[in-house]
Amino acid sequence: MFDVEAIRREFPILARTVYDKPLVYLDSGATAQKPAVVIEVVDRLHRELNANIHRGVHYLSEVATEQYEEAREEVARFVGATKREEIIFTAGATASINLVAYAWSEKSLTAGDNIVVSEMEHHSNIVPWQLAAERKGAEIRVIPFDDEGRLLIEKLPELLDARTKLVAVTQASNTLGTRPELKPLIDAAHAVGAVVLVDGCQGVVHGGADLKALDCDFYAFSGHKLYGPTGVGVLYGKEALLEAMPPFMGGGDMVDRVSFAKTTYAPVPLKFEAGTANYIGAIGLKEAIRFLSQLDAAEIEAHEQALLRYATEELQRIEGLRIYGTTDTKCAILSFNIEGVHGYDLGMILDKLGIAVRTGQHCAEPVMAHYGVQGMCRASLAMYNTEADIAALVKGVQRAVRMLRG
Repeated sequence: MFDVEAIRREFPILARTVYDKPLVYLDSGATAQKPAVVIEVVDRLHRELNANIHRGVHYLSEVATEQYEEAREEVARFVGATKREEIIFTAGATASINLVAYAWSEKSLTAGDNIVVSEMEHHSNIVPWQLAAERKGAEIRVIPFDDEGRLLIEKLPELLDARTKLVAVTQASNTLGTRPELKPLIDAAHAVGAVVLVDGCQGVVHGGADLKALDCDFYAFSGHKLYGPTGVGVLYGKEALLEAMPPFMGGGDMVDRVSFAKTTYAPVPLKFEAGTANYIGAIGLKEAIRFLSQLDAAEIEAHEQALLRYATEELQRIEGLRIYGTTDTKCAILSFNIEGVHGYDLGMILDKLGIAVRTGQHCAEPVMAHYGVQGMCRASLAMYNTEADIAALVKGVQRAVRMLRG
């Protein structure tokens, strides 16, 4: 049996109060809380092992470098990369996607080409492609979704052609919770010679990743949504693609030889890790992955799905409440609005009750436009949430509705 109370004891912040109320944290889709082992390793690294990596011959530098490269190996195993060299550490998923949008497009995108993006993407998987398209004279095409939140992959034959160079798609929508059928999409893209980038920020947490089976070409995620530190992210790329791409940024650690006549670059992955890396963040992410790897992924998924069903059933009893994203395979994210109730007002009342949710556009403005709304209230669940958290949310929403509707 999944012991959620044992899990909760690993997360110190969950024991605190907010406005003299027990904290009910339902905003893990924005950032997940950190287990004690991650907090402690980051603290220990600052206290005992703070030295720049890849540069020094002294003890602290050598040990920090060793642990940083161990983190790369841990990430590669966790996501099923073929080689450790296919793992690049970045500042976050946004940095990872921008790296590809700039470096890949420099050689692979030309005027008249097109990039296909899904309608349900986070802004971080839309705007970088728009910038690349503007820079190169390419076209952006959009895969729509229906009102249930299902990505209409049957529209792909209308969108993909010989000039399609890249498809960008989420593994799990940060707003709708939708988990699109990625394998047929990836196969269809590959059939026309396009590469595929998957935003795994939510998917790697809710269900995990097997990149060998998925066969996407690039995969991006952030450490802070995976119970790790902020300021560190991962870009996976197939080795041949990474080798063909020019550097994204220039600086220290990404070079082989430097002269005013010519500079040559370090091999992948260091070619894309200019400057002082967030080695403490990467090592902290390694600890978060090791923490997760001790748990049963299937039990976590079952627990989160049970909470999602419970929350869905109870919230739907509230008059005028609409849930956005109702596919059977969605992950544990619930976005909703209530007729006659402004989302910001709802969020502020819930906050005073100790309940943390997210309100607004969730960096997914095209999703809001699809439904004709200005924003949504979002409860995003994690393995440390409980039925009591859901009951508190439902009770809080009911109280807010009574207050705001008069």
